[in-house]
Amino acid sequence: MTTQRIRQPIVTICGHVDHGKTSILDCFRGTCVQEAEAGGITQKISFTQYPLQQLKKACPLIEKSGINLNIPGFLFIDTPGHAAFTNLRKRGGSLSDLAVLVIDINEGIKPQTAEVIQILKHNKTPFLIALNKIDNISGWRRINEDLRKNIESQNPNVKQVFDERYMTLIGSLNNYGFDADLFYNIQDFTRKIALVPCSARTKEGIPELIMILCGLSQKYLADKLELNKDAKGIILEIKKEKSTHYAEAILYDGELSKKDEIAVASFDKEPIITKIRILEEIEPLCARFKPKEKIQAATGLRMQLIEKKEILPGMPFEIYKNNLDELKEKFKKEISENIQTEKQGIIAKADSLGSLEALLTLLKEKRIKVVKAKIGNINKTDIISAKANKEINELDAVIVGFNVSVEEDAKEIQGNIKIITNDVIYKLIEDLIEWREEKAKKIEKQRLMELATICKIEILPQYVFRNSNPAIFGIRIAGGKIKSGIILSDEKGEKVGRLKNIQSENKSIDEATEGMEVAISIPGLNFERQLKEKKFLYSDISESQFRKFKKNKDLLSENEKKILQEIAEIKREKNPEWGI
Repeated sequence: MTTQRIRQPIVTICGHVDHGKTSILDCFRGTCVQEAEAGGITQKISFTQYPLQQLKKACPLIEKSGINLNIPGFLFIDTPGHAAFTNLRKRGGSLSDLAVLVIDINEGIKPQTAEVIQILKHNKTPFLIALNKIDNISGWRRINEDLRKNIESQNPNVKQVFDERYMTLIGSLNNYGFDADLFYNIQDFTRKIALVPCSARTKEGIPELIMILCGLSQKYLADKLELNKDAKGIILEIKKEKSTHYAEAILYDGELSKKDEIAVASFDKEPIITKIRILEEIEPLCARFKPKEKIQAATGLRMQLIEKKEILPGMPFEIYKNNLDELKEKFKKEISENIQTEKQGIIAKADSLGSLEALLTLLKEKRIKVVKAKIGNINKTDIISAKANKEINELDAVIVGFNVSVEEDAKEIQGNIKIITNDVIYKLIEDLIEWREEKAKKIEKQRLMELATICKIEILPQYVFRNSNPAIFGIRIAGGKIKSGIILSDEKGEKVGRLKNIQSENKSIDEATEGMEVAISIPGLNFERQLKEKKFLYSDISESQFRKFKKNKDLLSENEKKILQEIAEIKREKNPEWGI
C-alpha cells in the first residue's frame, strides 16, 4: 500500500465549552484562532489540514520514538462545544477516525463532557484524552522538558493534587465503561484510554499528545485509511457570503473533480443532483480556501453549487454517475439508520442530520419516545402534530428543538403546546425531563382532585347575603380550592352541607382557588343558627380519600399538606384510629 493511496485520518477535537479545545488545536497549528472567536467560544465547526512534514516539525518525539509514519498527515476538526460535534456522522458510525477529548484536569467531567462521551461510545469512535490546564494546578512548575519526568519531579503536595485529580477522572470514566490511565503506563492502547496531561497555554505535553495520536493512527488505523476512487463526503453547513451560498463539507473518501456532478441526500425527498461551479480546498494550517480542479480525501472543502434547492447540514453526498435509484436507496438507508421513531411520543427537530441523530440517541437513553423527527425550524405542521398528540397523551404534547428556531406561523397557533428549544443538547433534554415531571405531577393531582378536593375556607361574617333557603355568604379561600358539589364540615368535623353555587363579581363560576374572596350558597343551612360563631370550614373527605392524598402528598403544596393534617386532627378527635 503506497502513501498516495492512504488518506489522512480525520481527528475531531471535542469536549466541554471552555476546556481548551481550540487552544490545543492552535498549539498544533501555531495559530491564534481562539482570540478571534466571539467570546472565546468556537462559533462554527472548522477544519485544519495538518501535513506530515509539519507534524514532524512540531513533534520531534515522532522521530525519536522511531514511529515510521506513512499517513499523509491529519485532518483536524474543531467543534463547537455546545453542538458536541453532532454533525459528524456517516453511515456505519462516526465520520471521525479518532477523537481527542479535551478535559480540564481541574474541573473533570462536566455535563457536556458526559454528552460527548456518550456520543463517542454510541459511534464507537476511538479516542484519547488531553488532560488540559495542568499549569492551573497551584504550584505546578515546568522543571523538565520530558512530560513524565516533569510530573514525577513536582513538589510532593503538587504531585498529590495531580494524582488525586487524574485518579478521580479515571474513576469517572470507569462509570461510562472505559478503562483509562496515563499514556506512559499503558502497554495496549486498544484496551485502555490514554490520558495525556498537557497545557495549551505553556505547550507542555503537546508533543506527547501529537506523538500518541500518530502512534495510534499508524498502529490501528493504517489498514482502514485506504482510498477508494469514488468521492464521498458530508455537508457540514451552508454559509452565505454576500449573495453567494457555499457548502462547507468534508470529503472523507475518494477524489472529487470540479467537473463532477454530485448527488446530495435529502431528508424525505429525492437526492439533489448538482454540478459544481467553484471547488475550493482548505489550505494547510489556516482557515483559507484555495480553488482546485481536483481534491483528494480526506480534506475540508468549500463548494459553490449550481442547484439552488435547499441542501441540509449533515447530509451525505457522493459522485453522481447516472445511478439515481442506487443512490436513492443508499441515502435512504444512511438517513433512516438512526432516525427511528415510535407510534407514539414527542416531536423532535434539529438543525442537521447528525444533530437529530444525536438528539434521538440521548432521548432514547432517557426512555423518551419520539413520534416525529425532522430537520429544520419548528413550523405550523409540528404544532398541528403536537395537538394531535395531546389527545392521546398530554406528556407528548411537546416539541423539542436543538439549535433551531420557531417560525412565526407556528407561534400564531401554538396555544398550550409546549415548545422547548436550546443549542446545548444536554440542557434541552434536562428541560424536557423537568417539564414532563412537572406535567405528570399536575395530571396526577388533577386526577386526585377529581376524586376529592382539599380546602380550608374562612367565613366572612360581614358578608351574609341570605340567612337560609339557601344560606348565601362571603368566604375567603385560605388554602386549596372549592368547587360546586363538595361537602363542607366545620372545625369539629360536623357536616355543614353541600356547596351549591360559587359567585365572583356577580358571575357564577365552577371553582375558586387559594386567596380568592367569593360568595357561596349552601341549601338546608341556617347561617345565624349554625355558622355565626364559626371561623373556618373544611372539605369533608373520606378516610380512603385521605389515605390517597397522604400517599401522593408530594403532589400537594405545603399549604395543602398543612390543611390535610388539620382535617386529620379534627377527624381523630372523634375517632383516634381515623386515617391511620
